[in-house]
Amino acid sequence: MLSELIPMNDENPEYDPLHQKEVIDDMFESWFLDYASYVILERAVPAIEDGLKPVQRRVMHALKEMDDGRFNKVANVIGSTMQFHPHGDASIGDAIVSLGQKNLLLDTQGNWGDIRTGDGAAAPRYIEVRLSKFANDVLFNEDTTEWQMSYDGRKREPINLPSKFPLLLVQGVEGIAVGLSTKILPHNFVEVCEAAMAFLRKEPFQIYPDFLTGGMIDITNYNDGLRGGKVKVRAKISEADKKTLIINEIPYGTTTTSLIDSIIKANDTGKIKIKKVEDNTAKEVSIIVHLAPNTSPDITIDALYAFTECEVSISPNACVIIEEKPHFVTVSEILRLATQQTMHLLKRELEIRKHELKEKLLYSSLEKIFIENRIYRDIEECETFEAVIETIDRGLEPFKKDFYREIVEEDILRLCEIKIKRISKYDSFKADELMRRLEQELAEVEDNLQNLVRYTIDFYKEILRKYGKGRERKTEIRQFDAVQATVVAANNQKLYIDREGGFIGYGLKKDEYVMDCSDIDDIIAFKRDGKYIITKIQDKVFVGKDIIYCSVFRKNDERKIYNVVYVDAKSGTSYAKRFFVSGITRDKEYDLTMGNPKSKILYFTANDNGEAEIVTVNLTANSTAKKKQFEWDFSALAIKNRNSMGNVLTKFPVRKIIMKSAGKSTLGGVDIWFDAVIGKLNRDEHGLYLGNFGSEDRILVLYKDGQYELTNFELTNRYEPKEIAEVVKFSPERIISCLYFDGEHKTYYIKRFKIETTTIDKKFLFITDTKNSSMLAVSVDKHPRIQVKTKADKKSPAESQTILVDEFVEVRGWKAIGQKLNVFEILDVQMLEPKPEEVEVKQEVAEETNAQTEADATENTDDSDGQLALF
Repeated sequence: MLSELIPMNDENPEYDPLHQKEVIDDMFESWFLDYASYVILERAVPAIEDGLKPVQRRVMHALKEMDDGRFNKVANVIGSTMQFHPHGDASIGDAIVSLGQKNLLLDTQGNWGDIRTGDGAAAPRYIEVRLSKFANDVLFNEDTTEWQMSYDGRKREPINLPSKFPLLLVQGVEGIAVGLSTKILPHNFVEVCEAAMAFLRKEPFQIYPDFLTGGMIDITNYNDGLRGGKVKVRAKISEADKKTLIINEIPYGTTTTSLIDSIIKANDTGKIKIKKVEDNTAKEVSIIVHLAPNTSPDITIDALYAFTECEVSISPNACVIIEEKPHFVTVSEILRLATQQTMHLLKRELEIRKHELKEKLLYSSLEKIFIENRIYRDIEECETFEAVIETIDRGLEPFKKDFYREIVEEDILRLCEIKIKRISKYDSFKADELMRRLEQELAEVEDNLQNLVRYTIDFYKEILRKYGKGRERKTEIRQFDAVQATVVAANNQKLYIDREGGFIGYGLKKDEYVMDCSDIDDIIAFKRDGKYIITKIQDKVFVGKDIIYCSVFRKNDERKIYNVVYVDAKSGTSYAKRFFVSGITRDKEYDLTMGNPKSKILYFTANDNGEAEIVTVNLTANSTAKKKQFEWDFSALAIKNRNSMGNVLTKFPVRKIIMKSAGKSTLGGVDIWFDAVIGKLNRDEHGLYLGNFGSEDRILVLYKDGQYELTNFELTNRYEPKEIAEVVKFSPERIISCLYFDGEHKTYYIKRFKIETTTIDKKFLFITDTKNSSMLAVSVDKHPRIQVKTKADKKSPAESQTILVDEFVEVRGWKAIGQKLNVFEILDVQMLEPKPEEVEVKQEVAEETNAQTEADATENTDDSDGQLALF
């Protein structure tokens, strides 16, 4: 194609610019496609057969060639790999370190860095590596490997390694090619094995990502790893005390350094308020976050998830090379293909082994016939080698029908190579024993070939037994709550207002101060003309002159009620209305009046909890109304939306309206639900309904470690689901029942008590505080029943019994030890359905009836015979 180019010389009559452009376009198209295909197939995207990129595959092949059981310097491995990989030592070294840090295919020695802290590995000359036993078991087999020549034609290298395991899913991969990319997240070793076995059994299966860094993952939108899906990964943050948070597991893709930097940045920009951050990471991750005074730990945890790397979103994009082309597939499809390949490779290995065993049996039989039938003596008279071959073949003729294949000259030549010493020491019994063992193994191989699925399942079971220990799931699967940034953002700005000029913002420091706010808040501003607007907080923004009220706006807050009286300029009638503001369009002006020019607001209040006050309305002196002053109660109005006209207050001119008395909320209490999956309170009817809460009500939390805590019902509260036994609305009359083990006396106790403390956000231990004490069961039912499986002593059999707790022990103080349960050991505890209330009522009625009967009988006693008089 280069020969088609003509020198660009205007004096050349054959010069054609259009032709030149077409030639260059063709060159770019052809060469770019070649380059793109090369990058996709040979550098960035893994193959489905072994789950490795070319550089990884060549590293593993070089290590296998060097493998003698001892460690090799990584620098030497890089040099050996360069015989097969044409892209330099840097990419090879990075690939080796990446493989080594995944702790699966390579055994490492030396400083290999830390994926948690982001520390890099030492120089290749200082660190050592060798193949792991797992890699040797699942990756290599000379007989089933397909080979090709290396890039320079000097050596051979595998096209793909015969991998008998879904490596791609366990290790994960990330790569950027030309026009596409791949990102397959790592999955759990044990779960992948179990999923492969489930697929072979034709059972349903699902696998989810699992990371060496731990943390928590929300797989709601994982979409089976297909592009378009997304997962959220969070750090594990615990509350050491009300002033300290501890981060002990970090999200995948982050490091302790990057996470701490993001926390410091969020603090510097005012999104969160902390005193300092300490990195105590050693063997385990430990990042200590010290909170600023008067800072809520629960809100700070949410803010860390909202504004720092404590929560990251990852978009998987499973792209692999299948039949020399990139394909976008699901992780389930990758597992199915890898498992089918495992079965195919195991079948090939069995077939190869079957052929080997048959050949060994054939040769052993030939040897036995050759020696026991003394055929070797018949060749003593032969004068030529051809005669020797012919004589041996003639001697074997009666037995040829028993062999599985035809006896060829090569078989006879092997018999000719048997030494006289071996013939003289030939042991027929040992030969028969060897052939018997070969036949048994052959029968076993044939059975495995006929039951290939069973054999593959057994293979995975053996892999799991040998290498599954210590590879349990590290990343906890959880469902996350949606953190609203505007709710948890720290108040890092102050809102000011210029009422007459019509400006608001945090830069008007010489004007009227309104409240603290965040620099990401929305602000709502009402004006005297009955219009209002919602806008983003800024340094200074004009919203309209004559502002009567402005504040931070919380979207969908239906408990924030505005009480308004306005006069309609057209009719002169004054209207009263109550409304809330929910969804809006930012920077759009809304009107509370009927829209007539010169209408204005006469009275305005904003009430956080729907309060309805009583006002005094004063009419003008020259009005024709008989009563020029009267009271109006806003509680008589229904709460409607902002577009409602309102109720007529008066048709006469109003001089002024003043508040007579503050009112109470007309909204009643707040209905609260508890979502046990995410450990948060809500008003959206998700989870367990706790009840209707007034301002003084509290929530009672019972923990599995034998503690209780009273909290408020703020929606920002966080409760760790794994630690909680019960969450209920607190009542001083509620009776708590629990069964616990006392670690000091090795004794079981049952106790019933009422909560006697009133301190909120403080935990109290209601079981003994000795070592190894533990709570076995707890209930907030009025009449709980507990089924326990117990042993009276070491030798006695286990027995089950049902305990009616309210009959077993009386209600005492929360510090009481309780009633001892006389058993040697409790093997199992089950909470049964509580005793129904109606049973109790019937018993009470029966007791009252019996008591009355006895009283009546006593009054009618006959002194002569001493008997009760029944009726």
